[in-house]
Amino acid sequence: MTGPLHAPDGGHLGVPDGLIRLTWVQPEDLVGHELRQAAEDGRSPEVAGIAARWHAAGGHDAPPRAGASPEPVTPRLRSLAGELLDELALIKSSLPEPSDLPSISATAAGGFAAVAIDRERLPDRVDFFGRLPDRLLGAWLGRAAGCVLGKPVEKIPREGIREIAETTGNWPIRGWFTAIGLPGDVAARWPWNRRSAANSLAENIDGVPEDDDLNFPLLALSLLERFGRDFTTADVGTMWLDELPAGRVFTAERVAYRNLLDGMEPPRTATWRNPFREWIGALIRADVYGWANPGDPRTAAVFAWRDARLSHTANGVYGAMMVAAMCARSLVASSVEEVVAAGLSVVPVESRLARAVREAVAHAESEPDFERVVDRLYERHGGLHWVHTINNAALIAAALTHGRGDFTASIAGAVAAGWDTDSAGATVGSIAGGLLGASGIPREWALKNRLSSSMRGFDGIGFDELTRRTLALADR
Repeated sequence: MTGPLHAPDGGHLGVPDGLIRLTWVQPEDLVGHELRQAAEDGRSPEVAGIAARWHAAGGHDAPPRAGASPEPVTPRLRSLAGELLDELALIKSSLPEPSDLPSISATAAGGFAAVAIDRERLPDRVDFFGRLPDRLLGAWLGRAAGCVLGKPVEKIPREGIREIAETTGNWPIRGWFTAIGLPGDVAARWPWNRRSAANSLAENIDGVPEDDDLNFPLLALSLLERFGRDFTTADVGTMWLDELPAGRVFTAERVAYRNLLDGMEPPRTATWRNPFREWIGALIRADVYGWANPGDPRTAAVFAWRDARLSHTANGVYGAMMVAAMCARSLVASSVEEVVAAGLSVVPVESRLARAVREAVAHAESEPDFERVVDRLYERHGGLHWVHTINNAALIAAALTHGRGDFTASIAGAVAAGWDTDSAGATVGSIAGGLLGASGIPREWALKNRLSSSMRGFDGIGFDELTRRTLALADR
């Protein structure tokens, strides 16, 4: 079988004719990532012998940024990789980070202390629903703007993003990236994300280009319309198989997709040979669950948990629950502090994610220079993969806190930090846009009312229509 190798940005990496190095699922590439995961969740002492066996046999560490190592390995080494992955799965973390909902609720702040709003008894019910369309539209537009801002610099490190912005007169970042005026040596040193440079720079943006950070909210919207508020994790899997092209999912989602096709049921789809189960994929799927539950962070978090457990565990699930709760609160809140508190209220207090977010927020509140805030984030979390949940969740909370409701400062901070630029920018934009409403988003971030997507029925859809359909879910 021949065909292109899909890179994590959707591009293709060259391979010899007749070979496919499918990203994110080759056993020999997963071992290194699982060893890395073990170091993060406290299993390092127990897995040291497995790591030694793997390296002694010629096994390599995890590819640092690509989804697959460049060359295939021998059948014997691939077989060993599978055996070691199964051995690693038997060694459990002792950290207080459960994945089942009752245990998450019991260890969250006050046991899901966020109080739902009884919309029927609101004295200002008319004002609540009167303002909701503008805030929902702001959330959709904010997510799109933050995503588009981050797209051309995805996978460019922090120092490269700053050099590009500075040499084009856009530092601090206050507008879209541009290639106009970019010195040739800088462009060569920090090449744009190749799929996104053609449609995400100031000179060529024409509507909102396709991105997985926008496809997943569309999928969640379709899920709720099709299965209703009582949807299950199995329903999420059905939606993936029915609606998502396999080549448009990566890391944990690609592993879970493979596991679905192998006939596995959730939550095993999230755990079998899936070293990416605490990466950012579930977090970027969570916004619509918040928007469908305005003012109700707890229900939003439960919705996000049902979705996330298809592909993620522990902190990967918490990131989705936190963002859903923040999105729910953003539609009714008057401050960023309320929103961040809602996010923290639904995740285990002693989890690595909760500790990282609390520390990031405290530093963002006390440090006037956001670059120094990001310095601290890198000191604490620089060893994590650039699309891990914990570092990006901490960055999201820090950018929102430091931005204090300033839309531009918030999304610019999330993108300039240089981790998962389009995902972090999209989530920060979603929450800031929900707080401000469409009427509060500066004009320089305006986009044409047209979204491109490979999702069935959504290509070319406008944000006004997306807002109308989301509002129908929120009013149930």
